[in-house]
Amino acid sequence: MEKTIDLFGEYWQNVIVFAPRVVIAAIVLVVSYSIGARVAKLVMALLRRTSLRDIHESFFRTVITIVFLFLGSIVSLNIVGLENLAISVLAGGGVTAIILGFAFREIGENFLAGMFLAFSRPFKVDDAIKSEDIEGTVKNIELRYTHLRTGDGRDIYVPSAQLFNKPLTNFTKDGLRRISFTIGLDYSNDAKDACALLQKTMEKATGVLEDPRPRAYISSLLPEYVEIELFFWVDVFDGSVDTLSLRTDIMDGCRRALLEGDYVLSADTTTNISITNISKDQ
Repeated sequence: MEKTIDLFGEYWQNVIVFAPRVVIAAIVLVVSYSIGARVAKLVMALLRRTSLRDIHESFFRTVITIVFLFLGSIVSLNIVGLENLAISVLAGGGVTAIILGFAFREIGENFLAGMFLAFSRPFKVDDAIKSEDIEGTVKNIELRYTHLRTGDGRDIYVPSAQLFNKPLTNFTKDGLRRISFTIGLDYSNDAKDACALLQKTMEKATGVLEDPRPRAYISSLLPEYVEIELFFWVDVFDGSVDTLSLRTDIMDGCRRALLEGDYVLSADTTTNISITNISKDQ
């Protein structure tokens, strides 16, 4: 009985000696978490000031908090006298990171690509972009993927690694968008006069930009007809302009102008519509 009491007393003495270390370690963990949360909040505020509002903020907030909490855990283990365990945690964390890196290589690649995209800012929400054969409007930007809405209403989630590694076309980077189409004209007509008439017709249309000017030119001499290519520019940031309706109106206006001017349209011609984003210098 005396041995049991002595053993209990020894344990109790150890608890009394060890308890302050545990309390201090717990305080260090709480303080580390608090500092991490505050630093994350400050970083988020700085990112918003740099117009990086489309970044997946919760990811950065979580990563920053976990880093501070991890460092606090290492300090806490040293305070309670578990230095060897702290070293094991550090070594094990490195090995675990390597194992997870190989196991989830694609996920990690997408996260890293998403971070680079977030800071390089090649596109933002509501931009029209294209990567390989995927084209649509950006609806949401996450670190691992970007949500695109296609013209036919499909929702596509494109991995960030593809957007970072593959060629990317942004149709609305500067707000200018070029719309083009072709018309076939019979060889018996004066093609240059027809180009001048078509250019004036496009210039009169409401919604067509004066700078860059609309253009009409002979693009090819095909066996059946003379091919004339026309293009005009619109401001995609102008909410009053419906691009599809404007394109239809201009195409119909050009058709009517040619018919009223006694020009002969080739019955074999095909009208091809394309929309591109090109700099003003081109």
